[in-house]
Amino acid sequence: MPRWMQSMTAKVLGIGLLALLMMIPLSQSDGLVRERQSMRDTAAVRVADGWGGPQTLGGLVLGVPTRDEVRDRDGKLVGMRDSTAIVLADELVTVADLAVGERRFGMYSVPVYTGEVTIHGRILPADVRRFADASTARWDPARAELRLLVADTRGLQGITALTVDGRTATLASSTARMGPYTVLATPLPIDPSRDVPVDVAITLRIAGTESFSVLPLARSNDVRIRSPWPDPSFTGALLPARRSVTAKGFDAAWQVLDLNRAYGQQWDAADGDVARRLEPSAFGVKLYQPGGVYQQNDRAGKYGLLFIALTFVAFFLFEVLKGLRLHPVQYLLIGAAMTSFYVLLLALSEQIGFGPAYALASATVVLIVGGYAMAVLRARGAGCVLGGVLALVYAILYGLIGAEQYALLIGSVVLVAVVALLMYLTRRIDWYAQGVPSLTKPDTP
Repeated sequence: MPRWMQSMTAKVLGIGLLALLMMIPLSQSDGLVRERQSMRDTAAVRVADGWGGPQTLGGLVLGVPTRDEVRDRDGKLVGMRDSTAIVLADELVTVADLAVGERRFGMYSVPVYTGEVTIHGRILPADVRRFADASTARWDPARAELRLLVADTRGLQGITALTVDGRTATLASSTARMGPYTVLATPLPIDPSRDVPVDVAITLRIAGTESFSVLPLARSNDVRIRSPWPDPSFTGALLPARRSVTAKGFDAAWQVLDLNRAYGQQWDAADGDVARRLEPSAFGVKLYQPGGVYQQNDRAGKYGLLFIALTFVAFFLFEVLKGLRLHPVQYLLIGAAMTSFYVLLLALSEQIGFGPAYALASATVVLIVGGYAMAVLRARGAGCVLGGVLALVYAILYGLIGAEQYALLIGSVVLVAVVALLMYLTRRIDWYAQGVPSLTKPDTP
């Protein structure tokens, strides 16, 4: 194989190897993004410690004391077991108005809210009668209590009103727990022979961090959540039946039946299996931050190797088409400048926001690489062209980062267009020679 062909092949392979070598600093940069994201998550936990964490409300439900006989294998009575039967409401209507703000921990900002929540419910004494008749235990509805489930009582700022059939009542902390939820309770004696439903209502003020959810603890659950937050992410077991999302906020409503969950209208409080099913049935909203700083940095890093390789290709084409020469060390320095972009972008975006940080970091790298190209190629025009190509690359990258829904489509179209352009520019290059062949036919001897 001729020496010049070996030189060209070695050049191409060397540039490819250098591009792959850039994966080392890129992976370090990606790890740095994850580390900073972890620090931000820690900041959210610290804010939640003093403000209230992600909140979930459940209830109002009925807890009825029960006593059951315990017998051995031979059927001999060995003792009595006290427990509590949980009876869910027939209907619950929940309305939550969330006022959203931000709390800072160090340089990290965390979305928080205070919510004015109203719950209206209807409990059927006939349910207590029917479930008691079907049970082998002895129920004591005269000592029943009304229960409200709260995920994080640190965020409970006050109970404005609690009424049972129009009469004022007071909730107090309870030693009982239902799965991961804290229980607040008030005595509510029930007459199973009563035909009229028991109407209950509560208005409370609650604070939380990042998300608010509701448990469907009734046969029929109507839930409405409103807030001026413009970017909600509806999460949990069910999506809202109706929703309106504008720049001024959102208004979402759910209609959930007992058929939509994995537990019934009544169970024993000691049943751990039902307790584990409560949390997955919750639904609500998360205060989503679209294109957050770390998410955007992560997206930018995913295209790092591709754009470094394209920049190397652009420099290589100048070598081939213009008869210029670049040393592998110079390619390495160009790659180092481009990988430093991601560290600079991360550091600046934490301080001034992603958009201004991206503009400043990309302009810095374009000036560095363009100026370096002018010096090493000894051609001002070549440096300007390469700087312009790099600026276009960063503009395309910014478009990909901002296009959450269409990033894959735009990226694939851009990639195909770049490959087609490279094929067009190199269509007349004789790769078995050191340069570009003459386009004119040679004279016949």
